[in-house]
Amino acid sequence: MLTVTPVAMDKLKEYLAQNKIDSPIRVMTQSSCAGTSLGLVLDETANSDQVHSLDGLVFLTDRGLLDDTGAITIDFKKAEASGCGCGGGGGFVISSEKPLSSSGCGSSCASGCGC
Repeated sequence: MLTVTPVAMDKLKEYLAQNKIDSPIRVMTQSSCAGTSLGLVLDETANSDQVHSLDGLVFLTDRGLLDDTGAITIDFKKAEASGCGCGGGGGFVISSEKPLSSSGCGSSCASGCGC
């Protein structure tokens, strides 16, 4: 199951409208030094995709992704004033029911303030 919170849906619609984009949004795994996480990218539909139509937007996942991750939730969190210059205006938080692998070399945030 794929869930998008109302605030995340509003932010996605706002971004797409401001930039005149009419594209599906892919939910995908991405690997980095800090481990595996979920991300969002604009993409075209492929034959191997599962298509999720939610509140007028189209989301794509590779078939089997939800089997691997369990339920996925897309949310948007506003940045909290931390005084260290991190975060800007907030960002999307994508979480899954089943934990993703987290092996890696740790955070890539050079400032050490939890970016």
